[in-house]
Amino acid sequence: MHYNIVLAVTWFGQEHRLFGLNWNYLTILGFLGNAIFSTRFLIQWIASEKKGKSVIPDTFWYWSIAGSIIMCAYWIMERSPVGILAYLPNSFVYMRNLHLIRKHTRSASAPTQVSHKES
Repeated sequence: MHYNIVLAVTWFGQEHRLFGLNWNYLTILGFLGNAIFSTRFLIQWIASEKKGKSVIPDTFWYWSIAGSIIMCAYWIMERSPVGILAYLPNSFVYMRNLHLIRKHTRSASAPTQVSHKES
């Protein structure tokens, strides 16, 4: 059991080549972030097909945040200012969209007061 843990830890710390490409923990993190970030479009497409029109469900924004944070972490570890600046501000925009959606939903569901004018 202890031997398997040591192998896993040492594998993560080293570069491995497959198909002429470097594979390490950072590459796996980058693929994971890219997969999560790309899944948001699949979610949007499925939601639009169900509605029969173009819609953006709330889950689109959650997947966007998750993918953006992971991709930003990847670029931070790669120490790439281009990648960091490409993903860092995105999460704030996605969170703001969720805030606006919640705000609109709350105001739409709040009971409206009807004022009666006396004649």
